[in-house]
Amino acid sequence: MDLYSGLPYWIAKNPLYNYFNPLKTDISTDVAIIGTGVTGALVMHELCTAGIKCVMVDKRSITTGSSIASTALLQYEIDTPLCEMMKIIGEDSAVKAYQSCLQSITDIENVFKNIDFNPDFERVPSVYYASNKKGQKLIEKEYEIRCKHKLPVSILNKEQLQEKYGIKASGCLENDASAQIDAYKAATHLIDFHMRNNNLEVFTHTEILGWDEHQKEYQLITTAGKKIRCKYAVIAAGFEAGRFLPQQVMNLTSTYAIISEPIDEKYIWYGKSLIWETKEPYLYIRTDGRNRIIVGGEDEGFKDPAKRDLLLKKKVSILEIKIKKLFPTIPFKTDMAWCGTFSSTKDGLPYIGNWPGGRRMFYALGYGGNGITFSMIAAQIIKNKLTGIKDEREKIFAFSRTEEE
Repeated sequence: MDLYSGLPYWIAKNPLYNYFNPLKTDISTDVAIIGTGVTGALVMHELCTAGIKCVMVDKRSITTGSSIASTALLQYEIDTPLCEMMKIIGEDSAVKAYQSCLQSITDIENVFKNIDFNPDFERVPSVYYASNKKGQKLIEKEYEIRCKHKLPVSILNKEQLQEKYGIKASGCLENDASAQIDAYKAATHLIDFHMRNNNLEVFTHTEILGWDEHQKEYQLITTAGKKIRCKYAVIAAGFEAGRFLPQQVMNLTSTYAIISEPIDEKYIWYGKSLIWETKEPYLYIRTDGRNRIIVGGEDEGFKDPAKRDLLLKKKVSILEIKIKKLFPTIPFKTDMAWCGTFSSTKDGLPYIGNWPGGRRMFYALGYGGNGITFSMIAAQIIKNKLTGIKDEREKIFAFSRTEEE
């Protein structure tokens, strides 16, 4: 299935990681990671750093699935507001989920500091503005619960919001704990780093057709009939992970994005803040660090790639109207546009760990708008599980949480 269409900015901005290495013989390893996107790359990094031998497998070229279409906003805020999430999974678990995402941003930053490479990671503020009266009530409730649990947040009224950011709305929540990144650059460099420094093997254009669990290992079988024997398998294949799951646990959504031509820096708002709104589906905005503006949104339920792609032109026009309405003085002119498919869950949280009853197949499914921060959490939880370290986050993001609701 095509995971995106159009021209994602990241594939135009970066040199294509030109690597072709299909699996041609049977192999053995400790851990086989299926998927070379940013999730698989972070899982691999944590395992390699812990001294665990692993290989990566992808049916495509390296990092050319959903990661190439990600707008890569890094926020501790989850699609489901904290004040609503606590009604679903309980206040303690909801707060821990938010705290985990907050820590995850710093952990991602440190991953790249430790290998002395910056994939355009940049700390920026985040603005969550009220789209309407309902949204204003939401941000007031959200402000109260975040303050209670000492999460970074401040609230701006109508006048303060317009003066600081030039946005006309009744108010907003603001924090200085967010960031942005180039997901393609991050994933490809992590993979390249470990191929050069830790003898990581990566097999592209290699699709897993079947799998068998034995007492002490998994055996993965490719479409070419080659076998990968591994003690553990990690599924980091985004919404395409559905084929490895006993039942569907996610909803598929199409999202659309545009990026402007470079503009004069004087038009960029305070702090190059990430901007998103309370209305659903929400508009989200960031810069690329080079005076381009990325605008995304207009999400709707995914049916099939053809129907998703047919809407691209219409969605581009709507996004252009919305950004010009929000910032009428910015001379926004679309340079590239794309659409992609992502997955979401009813509580806004990812699924991480084993399927109930399973022991050797792990899932790193960072479903939702916080996919990359979730991916960092998944990488740590799986590494900790394999090295015998207890991780209290396991229960919060486990498949079994849905059984407990």
